[in-house]
Amino acid sequence: MNTAILGGGTWGIALAKILSENGHSVTVWSALPDELAYLRENNRHKNLPGADISDAIEYTEDISKAVSNNKFIIFAVASAFIRTTANKVAPYITDEHIIIDVAKGLETDTLFTMTEVIADEFAKSKVPYEVPLVALSGPTHAEEVALGIPTSIVSACIDEECSKQVAALFSNSCMRVYTNTDIKGVELCGALKNIIALAAGMVRGMGYGDNTIAMLITRGLAEMTRMGLAMGCHRRTFGGLAGIGDLIVTCTSRHSRNNLCGQYIGEGLSYEEASKKVGMVVEGYHALRAAVKLSAQYEVSMPIIDAVYDTVMNNASPKDAIHNLMTRAIKSELD
Repeated sequence: MNTAILGGGTWGIALAKILSENGHSVTVWSALPDELAYLRENNRHKNLPGADISDAIEYTEDISKAVSNNKFIIFAVASAFIRTTANKVAPYITDEHIIIDVAKGLETDTLFTMTEVIADEFAKSKVPYEVPLVALSGPTHAEEVALGIPTSIVSACIDEECSKQVAALFSNSCMRVYTNTDIKGVELCGALKNIIALAAGMVRGMGYGDNTIAMLITRGLAEMTRMGLAMGCHRRTFGGLAGIGDLIVTCTSRHSRNNLCGQYIGEGLSYEEASKKVGMVVEGYHALRAAVKLSAQYEVSMPIIDAVYDTVMNNASPKDAIHNLMTRAIKSELD
């Protein structure tokens, strides 16, 4: 299959490596010439040590070339750039394309998931086709995927046959792909778990232990599930790979940017200082405002996400945030 990956970051290149090893033709587009030059010259990504990349992968700064010659178009740019990238590719979209989004986030103004942002931008650009939109999400840190370490991921689309096509595209002995028709739930999981991971990092940075992390993962999942059910998503999605699976790995892994950023905040840095030290996009930060808006709109209680918002956006003390979480009114776990 002919595939294009829009974005030359770690996740995009890890996926390019999988697709190439699966025998597919792969073209990587990036708006950053220096990024492409490094990839061409070294056949590896500077943030994926030990992962050699096939020299059969093509690289281009010409987005029309990337889109026009490939059936599967994979959006692997950061969530903040999904809309502008969709606008760039819209003139070249045909009824032969299948769009796959691997970015995780929520748009602040519209509260759209990433595939909804793409669909909205295509509509604004008057794309004359209803192009299938697939979300690919799960416990898949690029650093491990690029090394062929086994994991599983979810291909989500309202059209189950389309999700199966995408599952077949990526499946191999190191990547097991499940399908799910609850694309809204899968994308919501991907956005909200990053915020919970910021909280997990904060408590680690404050010197708290595994008990506290386990509490945040468990109660964070409860918040994610409550929001999902209020928005019409399926409960089982949140107990699956895109939900609890991705939540666990993002809250505990040394590869998690959100976890690391939270740790620096817990150690006393501001968000600005922490994110600069991380050196890569912290998606949980970009999802925070939208998550708090959703909480108010659907009248869903999300105290952990509220606590992260106060700490990151209002410079509240992380220790005070944990104290407030621990001393709230007693509630039933079944609520």
